[in-house]
Amino acid sequence: MARKKQRGREASAETVVEAVAGGLAELIPDRDRPRAWTLVIDGAPQSHVDLDDPALLTFEYQRRLGHVIDLVAPAGRPVRAVHLGGGALTLARYIATTRPRSTQQVVEVDAPLVQLVRDRLPLDPNARIRVRSADAREGLGKVPDDWADLVIADVFSGARTPAHLTSTEFLAEVRRVLRPGGHYAANLADGPPLAHLRGQIATAATVFPELALAADPTVLRGRRFGNAVLFACDLPLPVAELTRRIAGDPHPGRVEHGKALADFTGGAAAVTDATARPSPVPPPSVFR
Repeated sequence: MARKKQRGREASAETVVEAVAGGLAELIPDRDRPRAWTLVIDGAPQSHVDLDDPALLTFEYQRRLGHVIDLVAPAGRPVRAVHLGGGALTLARYIATTRPRSTQQVVEVDAPLVQLVRDRLPLDPNARIRVRSADAREGLGKVPDDWADLVIADVFSGARTPAHLTSTEFLAEVRRVLRPGGHYAANLADGPPLAHLRGQIATAATVFPELALAADPTVLRGRRFGNAVLFACDLPLPVAELTRRIAGDPHPGRVEHGKALADFTGGAAAVTDATARPSPVPPPSVFR
């Protein structure tokens, strides 16, 4: 393990650098918050965690997922959640803080990353969070039927979502794990011409009757590469409240649903295991 000081500023903490399965991981201290860190892997920012305030979400896509978490059940009510992809466990910490007594399972394939996060950004020992080092789809297959209120997919390998996590067969497993009325949320990344994003919406529509998509308007117009959060359920979604919250964020986004979202797919075909491909490679400018 190596450590290095941040260039261009003085800091009370030092950057932690360690090789993990997914590349070179860095935990970079936040200059404004004494116990906050950003996880970066191979130059790509992954997560931000404030150990003093786990309910603080700073990344744009994580704020949108936070709004989804807030709306899946009445405020403060415990939920059962499955996280596919762990990162720095930001969203698991958020649920543990905002919904005490929740039971959570995190599936993260990168065992050295899990150990780094446990060592440097320890979880609250009272939080009911179980972390399993396994492939996301393999780990999902071990969750009982109708167990979860919420499944969150935020899985990237080399800044790309693996192909086997983009298909109708994968989403059928998600649906199996969700209880009736349970919610699915996924962090998706794409850029012009948005073929991957359109395909993912078409795929989700074969499994879930209710969908909504939240993203920066410039991403939805295909003008730049970025993240979009897909929200799905077998019951009507709280679209009006989700729209209000996302519009009020520091980086406002737009929510599409219903006919507008169906039109957005442009007739894209659903993805199966036989046709699945990883999500696109982000352009270098995304991480500058």
